Order: sequence, then structure tokens, then C-alpha cells
Amino acid sequence: MSKYLLNKFLFTVDRDPELVERYREEPRATVEWWESEYANRILGCHTGESSTWLRFDDVEREALAAHDYPRLFELGAHPFLTLTLFIAMFERDHPPLGFQLEYARRLSHMRLPYPDIAT
Repeated sequence: MSKYLLNKFLFTVDRDPELVERYREEPRATVEWWESEYANRILGCHTGESSTWLRFDDVEREALAAHDYPRLFELGAHPFLTLTLFIAMFERDHPPLGFQLEYARRLSHMRLPYPDIAT
């Protein structure tokens, strides 16, 4: 499991409006594409530099593909990154603040101490 890679996915997708829409409409295909094409890029570096070992495990991949933000939170993904990305994807489907309330409702089962988000 790699909280770093989960957070990197959430961070990079959230900063690209085209990727946000792609992830909304085709989550499984977007996760597969991102993992094969983007996961090993080194952020803030020229395109010739990359790593080779970063991969999602099956649980992470499925949580991302299913838009399962409660599971991502349980896995240690940073809640700010999940909230901002999923607001960008789904607030249009809810009344004002409706998605934020839905997010809170779906995470209401969580109790302190929350999962460790350190990477």
C-alpha cells in the first residue's frame, strides 16, 4: 500500500479539469491509464526523469475506480485531497453544500483516532 501514490493520484487529477471529467465519467479506465502513464513521473521534474516501482495494490485500485472516498480515507488518503477532488466531480449533482454533507454522512462511521495520513 502506498498512501503517497493515492495522494499523488488525487492531487494530480484534481489539478487538471480534463482529468477531473475523465475520472468522473470513466473512473476505472482513468485509474488504469494514470497508473501506467503517470504514477512513476516525478512531479516538478523534466519528463526524462521517472521511477519504476510505484503501483497501486488491488484494494487501492478498486477504491479509486469505484470512487469510494470512505475507503480511500480508511486507507490513509488525505481527507482534504479526497474532498476537493470529489467536490469538483460531484457537487453539480447536489444542492448547495449537498455533496459536502453527503461526504460527511458517508464518513460518519469513522471515530478517533482517524487513519494515519502521513506518507
